[in-house]
Amino acid sequence: MTLTAPRSFLYVPAVKPELFTKAAAGDADAIIIDLEDSVPLTEKARARADVSGWLGTRTVKDTEIWVRVTPEFLAEDLESVARPGIDGIVVAKCSVGALARTDELLTRYETERSLRAIAVIGLIESSRSLRSLPEMAACGRVRTFGIGEVDLLADLRIRNTPETAAVIDSLRTEVVVACAAAGLAAPIAPTSTDFRNLDAFVASTARMVDMGFRGRTALHPSQIPIINAALTPSDDEVIQARRLLELYELAHGGPTVDDRGRFVDEAVVRGAREILARA
Repeated sequence: MTLTAPRSFLYVPAVKPELFTKAAAGDADAIIIDLEDSVPLTEKARARADVSGWLGTRTVKDTEIWVRVTPEFLAEDLESVARPGIDGIVVAKCSVGALARTDELLTRYETERSLRAIAVIGLIESSRSLRSLPEMAACGRVRTFGIGEVDLLADLRIRNTPETAAVIDSLRTEVVVACAAAGLAAPIAPTSTDFRNLDAFVASTARMVDMGFRGRTALHPSQIPIINAALTPSDDEVIQARRLLELYELAHGGPTVDDRGRFVDEAVVRGAREILARA
């Protein structure tokens, strides 16, 4: 079975519980309630309680609910949010140790609280996590990885400028390759902090899709329709993909040509299957 992940994730600060239900009823495939950067230390306990309480009253089921947790407060965060109603955990600043501890705690809570399996997405935010990708990908609970690009570039002392675009793309490609090699879902593209420049967001999201990402996080609801559109194959793409499969089956799985006379083999058909899976 091929692992998949939602197309679009909308971050929601855990300190704003009044937004949880509204965000979950929106257009995003998933929301990420953020217990990490958006929560001051003095408000952590209250935020955990608010998230835990809301999960117990969750009524919208179509939208996946994820919570971003902090390695430094892993035990406290997971004790509060490993509840019915949660679909996954996003581990910020992930490491081999943090993922192993997350798996240990979630396994305990799934047993004690009769929970269904809770998935994990790890955020690559340091040079160490980038180099540990193969080992971290071996954790059976991990569905895929995302990139915390601001933190990662700061750790690498790389400025995000037009001149460093190729360098940054090479880092992104490392994550794409690692996920594919491990048989994980395609990775989640990094957030754009410039949420007002939607034209730039359209262009960068399309580019991320071309690079092999199959999801993206958003800071503002206005970014969600752009992500969903970029990650949803067009009607023409679906028709063409179905036609390729039809021709391939008529050739009994051997090489053939499409309606335009272009060569078709298993590699081409594999791309068509991926389009239909996303559709």
